[in-house]
Amino acid sequence: MNPSVRIEVLIPDFRGVRWALQLVIDERPDILNHNTETVPRLYPRVRPQAKYGRSLELIRRGHDAGMVTKSGLMLGLGETRDEILQVVRDLRGNGCDMLTLGQYLRPSKGHLPVERYVPPGEFLEFRQEALAMGFRHVASGPLVRSSYHAIDSFG
Repeated sequence: MNPSVRIEVLIPDFRGVRWALQLVIDERPDILNHNTETVPRLYPRVRPQAKYGRSLELIRRGHDAGMVTKSGLMLGLGETRDEILQVVRDLRGNGCDMLTLGQYLRPSKGHLPVERYVPPGEFLEFRQEALAMGFRHVASGPLVRSSYHAIDSFG
């Protein structure tokens, strides 16, 4: 009813169920967001229910359907710089258009501990490297979350 409204959806990987993703794609949201969350080495500990390849396939399928795609990572769980950059390259190589990088913060004692607080300067370096890879929008900083200043990504 309001043509100026823009919609970004943040979706799970649907456990690889193709028709479930297709239902979302068919609705044509402005941005299809699925957070990769971490690097492949840490998936068994951080995202045991998910599969890295499945996340990349979801991004690729969205891209192939003509969607603007977005993903995000939490940093500070024990990943290395090289691992982060490899995930960023993998995302871009699968058609990811937008990226968020933020500091993992432990929500409770029942969650994984923070392994490292990433300095703000490193977030800026990751942003520059991601932009150089061709991402059209990158939000990268300690307090960035998947919908951080989302309005800016529509610019």
